[in-house]
Amino acid sequence: MAEALARIGGELDNTQDRPERREELILGGLNDTSITDRVCGIVETRPTKAWFLALLMSLSVLGLLGILVPYLIFTGVGVWGVNNPVGWGYAIVNFVFWVGIGHAGTLISAILFLFRQKWRTSINRAAEAMTIFAVICAGLFPGIHVGRAWFAYWMFPLPNQMAMWPNFRSPLLWDVFAVGTYFTVSLLFWYMGMIPDLATLRDRAKNGIRKLAYGALSMGWTGSNRQWHRYERAYLLLAALATPLVLSVHSVVSFDFAVSQVPGWHTTIFPPYFVAGAIFSGFAMVVTLLVPCRAIFGLKEIITLRHLENMNKIIMVTGLMVGYAYAIEFFIAWYGGNPVEKFTFLNRAFGPYDWAYWIMVSCNVISPQIFWFKKARTSLVIMFIVSIFVNIGMWFERFVITISSLANDFVPSAWDYYSPTWVDIGIMIGAFGLFFTLFTLFCRFLPFIAMAEVKAVVADQEHAAHAAHESGAAHDSSSGAEPAAAGAAG
Repeated sequence: MAEALARIGGELDNTQDRPERREELILGGLNDTSITDRVCGIVETRPTKAWFLALLMSLSVLGLLGILVPYLIFTGVGVWGVNNPVGWGYAIVNFVFWVGIGHAGTLISAILFLFRQKWRTSINRAAEAMTIFAVICAGLFPGIHVGRAWFAYWMFPLPNQMAMWPNFRSPLLWDVFAVGTYFTVSLLFWYMGMIPDLATLRDRAKNGIRKLAYGALSMGWTGSNRQWHRYERAYLLLAALATPLVLSVHSVVSFDFAVSQVPGWHTTIFPPYFVAGAIFSGFAMVVTLLVPCRAIFGLKEIITLRHLENMNKIIMVTGLMVGYAYAIEFFIAWYGGNPVEKFTFLNRAFGPYDWAYWIMVSCNVISPQIFWFKKARTSLVIMFIVSIFVNIGMWFERFVITISSLANDFVPSAWDYYSPTWVDIGIMIGAFGLFFTLFTLFCRFLPFIAMAEVKAVVADQEHAAHAAHESGAAHDSSSGAEPAAAGAAG
């Protein structure tokens, strides 16, 4: 069937839905053996030059983080651009941004699994890994944001020599528990999904160290019927447990702002607004990662245009939700009749930070609208560029919410303009280096695709094709028998 598909820019187009059936998700006539060879080959063969180049670039940017974080700790937060009244700068902006990026992994894995969406199987492993690494990047900032990283343990309810207990009324403490829980469950979900594939790598390993490492990670998996039964039950329970976290974690992060009295923050729309934005930015980051990865590792038949188009549709829908939230904020400010609130939102759009606001609107609301056109949804160049714009726009959304509300609050005499320093910018860029370094290493040393789940999709495709063939043959035989009978009667 794959050979009969049209091509879009050299790619097989499986995005067409015919009235009688859908196109296949996995192309190229791949079977269990070829899928295993293709995915395991990424780990077993020598890395490509493109992978080495990506790793070196990521490590060089990560080095910036390794230099600037110790510099910050030994010098103090005076190296940042924070001032009075802007006490929250790039650290909190980056924290909220990275937590949002981490949302799509759990959404793709858990919610789409519960809804039995087969197109998730080719992308869920990379999305889950993205979640883990994004939360690691997010976890960096609450510790350094307070300026005394050696006191970060104060955020945890641990017995200490001062008989001190954390302030559970602090929203930042809520973040510690919400993000900590989310990271733990996401890590378990990601690792558990890899166990059958790690066992495949163990069985294929020819190097003793590699066999020992993958053998320890696969936890004695043999693939017996009993193990599969227990595994599928546990995976379903973890998916059901992780699903509420998708909605709750970023809602808790939004409470950092919503429970305060700062105009522009004190709003009940923030929880659903932040969740929609998190899904929006998370899917954009998945597209940013998968478009080059499928080309570098030769996975175009497994991660097909249909997978990418489905993600682009979700980006477009959640972009509309985010745009609606931007518009309804102005309505709430007008309808509420609070002059300070009304000024805050007009100030966002037309005040000293108007440049950041309109970058946010252009990237988050306008750029995804190109996905109304199928040519754009299936163009690798366009989807990659739009995904970059969305990530830029979502970072600026966090910036606009955090900075503009603090810089111009209730009392004009207290206003001040926040300008980031080179340390602020360097730490932000360095966090991206940490993220891409971890993801690059993951691609090389762990199974990038959920082989067991993709094989199940291929088996379903073969069953559907066989059933369609038998149905067609039965129809042909019955339609041929009727004229013969009519001729005999005549």
